Formats: sequence, C-alpha cells, structure tokens
Amino acid sequence: MEKGFLKPNEIAQNWIEIGSKKANLSITKMIVLGILAGIFIGFGAHGDIILIQTLGSIDIGLAKFMGAAVFPVGIMLVVMAGAELFTGNNLMTLSVMTGKEKMITVFKNWTFVYIGNFIGSIILAFLLSKSGLYGEAAALKAVAIAESKISITFSQAIIRGVMCNILVVLAVWMQTGAKDFIGKIFILWFPVMLFVLSGFEHSIANMYFIPLGKYLGGNFTWSQMWLNNIIPVTIGNLIGGALIIPTAYWISYLIISKKKDKKSIVA
Repeated sequence: MEKGFLKPNEIAQNWIEIGSKKANLSITKMIVLGILAGIFIGFGAHGDIILIQTLGSIDIGLAKFMGAAVFPVGIMLVVMAGAELFTGNNLMTLSVMTGKEKMITVFKNWTFVYIGNFIGSIILAFLLSKSGLYGEAAALKAVAIAESKISITFSQAIIRGVMCNILVVLAVWMQTGAKDFIGKIFILWFPVMLFVLSGFEHSIANMYFIPLGKYLGGNFTWSQMWLNNIIPVTIGNLIGGALIIPTAYWISYLIISKKKDKKSIVA
C-alpha cells in the first residue's frame, strides 16, 4: 500500500532538488511568478481585514483568530496554483548547504522574487483601495493595521519576523510531504494561521497591509514603511526561514545520513 506522506528525511532530500530548480528559473519566470505570489498573499490579507473590520469591538482574540483563519488562502494559492514567494524560498539555503547550488544563484532568486512580490502586493493594494470595497470601518481597520506595523521597534520587527518565517517555512516544508491537495491544505493552514494569530510579521504580507493603509489615508511615509517595518521584518524572515530551520534539518537529516552512507560503504 502506497503511503500518503513523506518522512522528514525524505522531505529534506526533496527540498535539495526543489531549491535547485527554483534557483535555475529564468528571471522572467521569477518576476512573473513573484508578482502572482504578491497578489495571492494580498488576497489573504484583504480577506483578513474585511472579516475583522468590526469584530475587534466584540472580542479581540476572536477577531484575530477569524482573520488568521482566512489569511492562509494566500499561501495555498502560492503552493498549489503555482507562484514564487520570497519567504517560502528561504528554504533554498538547504541546496547551498548540501553543495547542490551556490549562494549567488539563491540570492538571484530571492532578489527577483522579492521584487516581483512587492510589485504584485502594491498593485493589488492600489487597485483595492480604489475599488470601493473599503468602506469606513474597513478603511479605518486597514489604516490602524498599517500604522501599528510602522510603530513597532526595529528589534521587535526582527524578532516577530524570525518567529513568523519559522512557521511559514515549516508549513511549506511539511506540505512537500503531503501527496494530495487536502493534505496540503490542512498542513498549510495551521502554521500560517498561528503566525497571524500570534501577531508575527511577514515581509510580503506587509507589502500589502502597509501600502493599503497609506493609500487609504495612513499618516506615515514610504520611507517609514521600509525602515520601520519591511527591512527589519525581512531580516527576521531570513534568520528564521533561511538559517534556523534549514540548518536544523541539514544537521539532523542530511549530514547524519551522509555519515551513515559512508559507514555502510566502508563496512
């Protein structure tokens, strides 16, 4: 009987190849698929705002959970419809650690995908701000979210970014082990829901949340958006998603398996 999932060591082996394929995409594909991912994550963020616009006055915890429950639609679209998301692609360092790819090819992917994510996010934010879908309550909530993200300290933004992308890359990591769409949906939903509920910071989602707040009348500058939030959150996302999780699994499943293989050959 065929098993319906992969073991962690099998997922690790798969991600070496996945990272290599991503690193060798054409620049055009990186940008186009990056734009799609920015739009997809923006859709999830939009649903979050629309759902919670007045729930906060009833119960803050319930409002956070309801918004967090709908947000994962964005990453489901990225993974299953096909797109390139900077934060998920942080796992590509596993291909570097095993010698499959060079860091320069990974940086190339991150750079063009990040640019694409920003283009997609800000286009969607601009269009929806002009769509008439943000009435008074929704607009006030969007501005409040944006201004709250601008107000956190640099160190807080980094820490929240680290925590966020630990959960995001774990979601992306685990879904690789599922062999059907239902399994992938459940696996993606829980960690992504948890990062939103927890108040952690996702650089690409913030490329939608903050510009939307700006377009709807937020009292902050574009430079504040980058310096106070996007840059430190991106640094945190890289630490959590490109360093902590890949390093842990490289040590746990790839170095150890290599040593076992060498021992078996000698024996």
